[in-house]
Amino acid sequence: MKILITGGAGFAGHHVVEHLLKNTDWSIVVMDRLNYASNGWNRLRDINAYDDKRIFTICYDFSIPLSEGVVQEVGEVNHIVHMGAESHVDNSILNPEPFVRSNVLGTMWMLEFAKLQKNLKQFVYFSTDEVFGPAKPEQDFKEWDGFNSSNPYAATKAGGEELSLAYANTYKIPVLVTHCMNLFGERQHPEKFVPMVIQKVLKGETVFVHSDATKTIPGSRYYLHCRNMASALLFLLNTGSFERDKMNIVGEKEVNNLELALLIADFVGKPLKYELVDFHSSRPGHDLRYALDGTRLASMGWKPSKSFEESLEKTVRWTLENPNWIDIRG
Repeated sequence: MKILITGGAGFAGHHVVEHLLKNTDWSIVVMDRLNYASNGWNRLRDINAYDDKRIFTICYDFSIPLSEGVVQEVGEVNHIVHMGAESHVDNSILNPEPFVRSNVLGTMWMLEFAKLQKNLKQFVYFSTDEVFGPAKPEQDFKEWDGFNSSNPYAATKAGGEELSLAYANTYKIPVLVTHCMNLFGERQHPEKFVPMVIQKVLKGETVFVHSDATKTIPGSRYYLHCRNMASALLFLLNTGSFERDKMNIVGEKEVNNLELALLIADFVGKPLKYELVDFHSSRPGHDLRYALDGTRLASMGWKPSKSFEESLEKTVRWTLENPNWIDIRG
C-alpha cells in the first residue's frame, strides 16, 4: 500500500506520518511546499521519519498543476490524504488570496492528480468544523449540515470540500471528507493557542481569552490531539472505500478556552494571568463556539485512545522538555 500525504511536513500532517510508520507497513510520500508553518523538514527529522526508507519527500507547491516530473516521481498511489492548506484564520482575514490559491485551486490540482491513479482506493479531503460557522449552545453540527463560513479560511475550505464532492460525482473519484476540530499536540506552531499559552505562562505574561460581548463566556471547542486524529484517519482508511461521503472526527469533550488555559498553567506549574476580551465583536470572522457531532464515527467503533486531559498533559510536558519548539525567551 502506498499513500500520498500533502502537508505531511506540517503540524497535523507529520502526526499522521508518525502514526502510519508505527501502525502500518505502507510506503509514504510526503508532499509539502515548506512554507513558514512547516519549519522545513524538521518535524519529520524529529520523529526520525525523514531518513526512513519508507518515506519519500518532495517539495512542491500543489497550488499549480503537478508537473510531469513530479507525477513520475510520486508514482501510483492507493490513498491520497489531502491535508496541505493555509490554515490560520487571522492570516486569511489579512489576505485571503493565498488561501483561495492553496485551499481551492490546490485542491483542484490534487483532484486532477487523483484522476490519473489507476488503483486509488480513497481520496481524503481534510476539512474543518469552521465551514459550518458558529454553533449555538447545545448545537453540534452533523456531517451534511449546511455551510455558514464566517471567515475567508473557512470559505476556502468549504470550496475545496465542494470541489472534492463534485469530482466524486463527475469523475467517480472515491472521496471522503473529514471535518476535524481544533487540534493540539507536540511540535505545534507557536502562533496557535496551546503553545502560545505555554509561552505566556512561562514568561508570566497575560493570556487574552476570547469571549462573548459581556466578557463572561469564553469561546469553546472540542479539542483533539493529533495522535487521536491520525488514529481515526487510519481507522477510516482500513474500513473500506467511501465513494462520496463525509465524517466528523471529534474530541471526547467540550472545553472552553479559559478551562484549557487553566489546565495548561497547572501542568506548567505556574499561575495563569488572563483577561477575557470581546475580540469577536471588534473583529468579525472569529467564532465563539464550534461543535461537531461525532456520533457516526463512534458508532463505527472508533474512540480516542487517550483522554483529553492525558493528551494535554503529555503535550505540555513534552513542550517543556523541548523548548526549541516554542520561544520561551523572557
